[in-house]
Amino acid sequence: MPLTNQLRDDILASVPSLRAFAISLSGNGDRADDLVQETLLRAIANIDSFQVGSNLPAWLFTILRNIYYSNYRKRSREVQDSDGLYARRLTVPGDQESHLDLEDFRNALTKLPAEQREVLTLIGASGLSYEEAAVVCQVGIGTIKSRLSRARAKLVELLQLDDAPQPPVERKVRRAG
Repeated sequence: MPLTNQLRDDILASVPSLRAFAISLSGNGDRADDLVQETLLRAIANIDSFQVGSNLPAWLFTILRNIYYSNYRKRSREVQDSDGLYARRLTVPGDQESHLDLEDFRNALTKLPAEQREVLTLIGASGLSYEEAAVVCQVGIGTIKSRLSRARAKLVELLQLDDAPQPPVERKVRRAG
């Protein structure tokens, strides 16, 4: 099947979602850009294997996911920054609370197992349905729902959202008279 203008436009429309998914997997904007670029190159090179009428974004997400895990296995001999010391030296702390909240969220997200982080990103950030996420991850819908539920519960725990401060209690002041 040749690459039509419509198909090209549909592929390009998926780039922001692909980049967001790539960032969630890799945790690095530059690496995410490389993943997206390689995904697009492979998708165009293998456009004949795309079935018209099937879900193009799911096909692209699957390609990206497969590239990521192939690269992950190749990098297994590289030095990992597991405690994040190197990464923290490269970042500049924000001067507004929203930056801190985002950093807390990113840190909590990295503490989730890869399968939970992946499902949370596919459904929560990329807007895929349970069925589409199940196709991308090659698991059943029940597994997707379970992973998503566990991911959300773990984020609540890590971000301590259930321990939010309560409003102060009004107290009546007794005056000595």
